[in-house]
Amino acid sequence: MTPLPLEIRPLMPADAPDWSRLWTAYLAFYSTVLPAEVHAATWARLLGDGPYDPRGMIALQGGRAVGLVQFLLHRSGWKLEHVTYLQDLYVEPGTRGTGVGRALVEAVYAEADRLGAPSVYWLTNEGNTTARQLYDRVGVLSPFLRYNRPA
Repeated sequence: MTPLPLEIRPLMPADAPDWSRLWTAYLAFYSTVLPAEVHAATWARLLGDGPYDPRGMIALQGGRAVGLVQFLLHRSGWKLEHVTYLQDLYVEPGTRGTGVGRALVEAVYAEADRLGAPSVYWLTNEGNTTARQLYDRVGVLSPFLRYNRPA
């Protein structure tokens, strides 16, 4: 069977239903539900044009939305150029292992290079073994641990 063509492109206003479906599934994967106003604000920010607004891309396979990635640029005290934080990556379960996740990460790499923010980093749950198989191929595991301010 010939694989369906894959297209990775920036999010557009018409992608709202697909983005909402994919992002909701991503949040559910992490057992998270966000208020409707956060959902709406995130979508609006992804379509914004401010230098620190998050950016997003969608993966279309055979014209069907099967994955998304969201990332943002920020300043760093350790570099002159901005750095890129790959915040959210999601690929539908039935599409995992077909190269969609890799293509989304590589699209972020290319966009980060184009924007002059080539240092890309991300976080994942330690137990997310499926994603970590990809991440071990496209990135280098950092020895740092993340801490959060207590609620």
